[in-house]
Amino acid sequence: MQTARAITTNRPLASPAAQAESSDKAWIAAIAKGDRRAMNRLYARHSARVYRFILRLTRSETIAEDLVSEVFLDAWRQAARFEQRSQVSTWLLAIARNKAISALRRRHDEELDEDALALVEDPSDDPEEALEKTERSAILRRCLAQLSPAHREIIDLVYYHEKSVEEAAEITGIPPATVKTRMYYARQQLAALIEKAEGGHLVS
Repeated sequence: MQTARAITTNRPLASPAAQAESSDKAWIAAIAKGDRRAMNRLYARHSARVYRFILRLTRSETIAEDLVSEVFLDAWRQAARFEQRSQVSTWLLAIARNKAISALRRRHDEELDEDALALVEDPSDDPEEALEKTERSAILRRCLAQLSPAHREIIDLVYYHEKSVEEAAEITGIPPATVKTRMYYARQQLAALIEKAEGGHLVS
């Protein structure tokens, strides 16, 4: 029925990403009215992403686990103030970033840092493919670890979380032009490091 309606009205069906964003915003509106089922659905969709983002910032599973709960508690409390101009995922990552930085500032012996997200092994991979993927993942993690925290953060947001320059700017609180500059230099440095690593010269 939906497909037939789209054909007769000459309007394309919404993409899965657009449909997800639409449901996210509907859930936020429901959460603002105290709907706990909508909160559970929002958590189910985004908690893993938020957890991985915080984990790469803090390098602590304990902190990441604690802060995920705090992020969604804030989302529950602030839902009525959510501005529809940004994506819900962008809003959640901005909350997560602020909490992660605050947590690290409380730990004076640690510096803001994050690891690259390890490539997830596909259960269908044969042993050789799994090993190759693991090796590539290890090289990428070591190379990303050599970038500055600011550059790693931009790579993480743009490539792992697929955020636009404008969204990354909103999350980090820096101008879009600065995001572009950091991304340019980060990509250059990362490409050089990966090339060196694949040549067997990278010191781990």
